[in-house]
Amino acid sequence: IPQSGEYQSKLTLMSESLRNDGRVWVPKNLEDAKAIREGRKKGVDIPEEDRDYYLERRYPAFGNLVPRDVASRAAKVECDKGHGIVPTGLGVYLDFAAAIERYGKARALSNGIENPDKNTITKLGEDVIREKYGNLFQMYEKIVGEDPYTNPMMIYPAVHYTMGGLWVDYNLETNVPGLFCLGEANYSDHGANRLGASALMQGLADGYFVIPYTIGQFLSNEIRTPAISADEPEFLQTERDTQNRIDRLMNVKGKQSVESMHRKLGKIMWEYCGMSRSEEGLKKARQMVRDLRDEFWSDVFVPGSKDDFNPELEKAFRVADFLEMGELMILDALDREESCGGHFREEYQSGEGEAQRNDKDFTYVSAWEWDDHEPKLHKEDLVFENVELKTRSYK
Repeated sequence: IPQSGEYQSKLTLMSESLRNDGRVWVPKNLEDAKAIREGRKKGVDIPEEDRDYYLERRYPAFGNLVPRDVASRAAKVECDKGHGIVPTGLGVYLDFAAAIERYGKARALSNGIENPDKNTITKLGEDVIREKYGNLFQMYEKIVGEDPYTNPMMIYPAVHYTMGGLWVDYNLETNVPGLFCLGEANYSDHGANRLGASALMQGLADGYFVIPYTIGQFLSNEIRTPAISADEPEFLQTERDTQNRIDRLMNVKGKQSVESMHRKLGKIMWEYCGMSRSEEGLKKARQMVRDLRDEFWSDVFVPGSKDDFNPELEKAFRVADFLEMGELMILDALDREESCGGHFREEYQSGEGEAQRNDKDFTYVSAWEWDDHEPKLHKEDLVFENVELKTRSYK
């Protein structure tokens, strides 16, 4: 659901499954889009011939079923051209009118109703849609205040998951012995880019059906391992480092909340390192993140005490990590001079605006080693033995 304004940091996520039946469109005419944004018109007022079903136009073979990265970038392109349909300009329509009519006719036929009128077709079609997506439609109506059965839904891409995940073997063990990684933190089911997968499936499969039967194998080899003393130099040094970081955060005593810093970082990443990236934007974003990190460590305010349960202190730790992680994501996007998967560089696209890969120079995984001044890149070459590298096409 499109955001209402700058104050809204996280959008309400609607299921990707809605695109199974919904048709995505924007008004063809800029005047109509402006009228809708200003509240002078609604989506239902736009006649069929003045609607641009842009996914169906650009990708006739797949239409509205293209992967989420392709659909997201296409929405951004239309909104950037001024065809957005919400006050912020960042929104497109997802319309179920055609699906309601199609399902209504099919159900009428299966029920033996001959020559059904329009109202009968609509009612039967809405019943089918309600069976398939009723909970989502109800949630949408409660939030937006419009009936999605009679008005097209307003949608826009949102920040969801970070792509990729840690390498694991079939036991869900990483390349660090004893460190297991479950759910979407690993790459095992959803692959390196997570362009089409189920978060719930990944968590359930790993948690219920894999790890209970594999972790025992590791533990069985450790049954005779004696207790490890917490007085070892490595433990003591880690404890000192952590305590020093806690003290540093608590002693800043600035004026800005951790939440406000988190929002600022999120906006930078979304604007410059999101669906579409450019060299100029990424370089600007890196400096903005570095400046924000300096601001964080000089003006953040963490309430409460370090000696009590303190969620704000915990969040401050996470945001401090995010500020470094964000810079690494920007550096990685700068280094990868191609468009591939969820990574789209504006300088590397075809004449039709599609991703332009460079398998010759970038068939590797990037592993970055953090350094406050210039992080170091380690390249892990990708070797494909059983599959052939091919560029995706949805034309």
